[in-house]
Amino acid sequence: MERSSAADTEARESSSIGESPQRDFSQGFGIYIHWPYCLSKCPYCDFFSQVSRNIEQETIIKDYLDDLDFYAELTKERTVTSVFFGGGTPSLIKPELIEKIINHISKKWNLADNSEISLEANPNTDRPDLFADLRNAGINRLSLGVQALNDNDLKILGRTHNLKQAYQAMEEVLRRFDNHSIDLIYARPAQSLNQWQEEIRHAAAFGFKHLSMYQLTIEEGTVFYKKGMQPAEENLASEMYNFTNRYLSEHGYPQYEISNYAQTGFESRHNQLYWNGSDYLGIGKSAHGRLKIGNKHYALTHRRIREELTPEERAEELLLMGLRLNSGINKQDFEKQCGLKFDKFVNTNKLNGLSAEKLIINTEATIKATDSGRLILNRIIEELCS
Repeated sequence: MERSSAADTEARESSSIGESPQRDFSQGFGIYIHWPYCLSKCPYCDFFSQVSRNIEQETIIKDYLDDLDFYAELTKERTVTSVFFGGGTPSLIKPELIEKIINHISKKWNLADNSEISLEANPNTDRPDLFADLRNAGINRLSLGVQALNDNDLKILGRTHNLKQAYQAMEEVLRRFDNHSIDLIYARPAQSLNQWQEEIRHAAAFGFKHLSMYQLTIEEGTVFYKKGMQPAEENLASEMYNFTNRYLSEHGYPQYEISNYAQTGFESRHNQLYWNGSDYLGIGKSAHGRLKIGNKHYALTHRRIREELTPEERAEELLLMGLRLNSGINKQDFEKQCGLKFDKFVNTNKLNGLSAEKLIINTEATIKATDSGRLILNRIIEELCS
């Protein structure tokens, strides 16, 4: 999925509080293609990835196609609404192999006419025509991992591109694609509020359709953790988060999820499958999926393994993911998804207490976190599940 905000740290991308519309979960079905390989490992990254420059791409892609064939037999009646190439660094895949995957999916499933086909890319590449080739291969949404808008912090974050390369890539992505997004990381070591404010203003001025703003977290096992690197302190990170919400909302990018902001109609359709509890396949190393077969929900793990989820496990997932959304959780949809009534599943005493603290808004139809609640979402979820 497209890393984490002051609240995102708790959940592991301020809106009106009217009732959220009931969602039709039967409509969305996605395929996630995971490419775990990178040319270098970012010191803050705790995702599964492998550093390698000599990869037999054709062999790996053949395995991906075989896995797609396997899952097509289980889901051939479904319509694919989104495909997401994530990683790792999926922009390292040869464009002709990306096209091969997309074509294979379109043969095995009905691919919706307005399907969203996204790929994550880094700004620097040794392929001068990469973005044009990706567009020709069938990618219609490009997510660019910029991460910082100054050379010093790009170095601190271990990025292999500089600011000039970032700007060049941003301009080309805007020229080549109609749907696009950039990622930035805040609460970086020694970063000031003024510096982040200027960065946000600059990012919003470019005109990307979607912005993802992730708070830097130092996870055990990362290079940053081993070196004792420290992100911005908690109060400063909260100030950065609150400014981001306010500024982007005022400039045409309302927040719709903890770390994600978009112009109207350009919210990430694929990531909303995760947050709304819809079905998706995961193809590739460490890729996971969720799939309903009959009346049972399954976690899909590599490779071709299905693990049945209990109603309680499914309910906890729906709670964890759904409260990330500004629109929150529709209780009727929640019951359809796991078979449990929301108010019976959660700790009612904690629910009432969180509501009294104005950390959640709980109505007969929906529950959602307030702006203050999103800053401590992990605490909210733990209490509701206790």
